Amino acid sequence: MAQVFEMIMLICFGLSWPFNITKSVRSRTAKGESLWFEVCIIVGYLCGLAGKFISGNVTYVAAFYILDITMVTIDLVLTIRNKRLDRAAEKEETV
Repeated sequence: MAQVFEMIMLICFGLSWPFNITKSVRSRTAKGESLWFEVCIIVGYLCGLAGKFISGNVTYVAAFYILDITMVTIDLVLTIRNKRLDRAAEKEETV
């Protein structure tokens, strides 16, 4: 039963990432985004996944950790891209 609740938690946390990814793609700006926040989220998910492997309790829930890590990583890459776009736009404004 604990696995079910852990899966529900991961699904609830994971539901927001597709919306954030879509926003990052469309807005093409990193304003309001935090690299450190996204890195902390990834580290947290990785620790949760590592705990599964260390305890030998690798179940279907691990797939939800991997899915969430993947989505946050995609958004992290988009944030880095958008920060570069922001810097380029600032340079154009100053010229």
